[in-house]
Amino acid sequence: MGNSLKAIVAFVPSDKCQKYLLEDLEEMPVDKMVDLSGRQLRRLPLHICSFRELVKLYLSDNNLNHLPPELEQLQNLQILALDFNNFKALPLVVCTLKQLCILYLGNNKLCSLPLELRLLQNLKTLWIESNCLQHLPEVVCELSLLKTLHAGSNALRTLPTQLRGLQELRTIWLSGNLLSEFPPVLLHMPFLEVIDVDRNAIRFFPSLAHLPGLKLVIYDHNPCRNAPKVAKGVRRVGRWSEESPEPRKRSGAVIEITLDERPSPPLTDKPEPEAES
Repeated sequence: MGNSLKAIVAFVPSDKCQKYLLEDLEEMPVDKMVDLSGRQLRRLPLHICSFRELVKLYLSDNNLNHLPPELEQLQNLQILALDFNNFKALPLVVCTLKQLCILYLGNNKLCSLPLELRLLQNLKTLWIESNCLQHLPEVVCELSLLKTLHAGSNALRTLPTQLRGLQELRTIWLSGNLLSEFPPVLLHMPFLEVIDVDRNAIRFFPSLAHLPGLKLVIYDHNPCRNAPKVAKGVRRVGRWSEESPEPRKRSGAVIEITLDERPSPPLTDKPEPEAES
C-alpha cells in the first residue's frame, strides 16, 4: 500500500481514488499551504481551487500536463511549484495568478513561455531550468520585479539584449547551456550580484571588474584559457580563481605553470542557490 499502489490509483479518475491520493485533504490548512508533491497526480483535484485564501501550492513531482481553469480562483497564491511534471506548455491559467512571487517550472518539457506571462508583474523568482528552451523567451524580460532567474540545463546559446532592462535582477543561473561566449548583455547589468555560467562552452571571459554589484561569478567547466577579471572582494569559482593563479603570459604566449609551482586544486563545488521567499 505504498508508492506502487498510488501509481496505479493515479490512473483511475474516480473521486474515491483521488481522495486516497490526497489523504482526506478536504479543508484548507491553517497555514494556507497545500503540498501535493510526489502524489502521482495526473490532474489537480478541483476542490483545491476552492481554497481561495491559499498562499502556497506545491505540485512538484507528479504526472501533470494541464491545470483546470478553476485554478484562477486562487488569487492570493504567492508560490506555485509545478516542477518535475510533464508540461509541454505553461497552462495559461497560471498567468492569471497575479500575486505570484515565486514560480517553479523546472524539469518539464517547455520549449517556450506564453506572452501572457508578462501579466505576472509581482514575480520575483522564476525557475525554468531543465526544460527544452533554445532561446530565453523575451517575455521574461518584461517581468520588471524579477530578482532571481534560474535557466540552467537548457539549450540556450544567447541571451536577449532586452534582459538589461531587468534592473531588479540580482542573480542569474545559466549553468549547463550551450553558451559559446559570455553573454554580452550581462556586461551592461551593473546591479547583478551572482552570475553562474558553469558548464558551458565559453572560451574567453571579458573583464567583469566594472560591475559594482558583483559578488560571485561561477565559470567552472568551460574550455576557457583565462579567468574573468573581477573587482576586489568578488569571489570567483572556477579554474584560475583566487586560490589558483592564471597561466603566466610571455610575449603573447601562454606559459603553463610547472608541476612544482602548481598549488593543490581549489574546491570548486557550486553552491546551492537559495530560494527566495
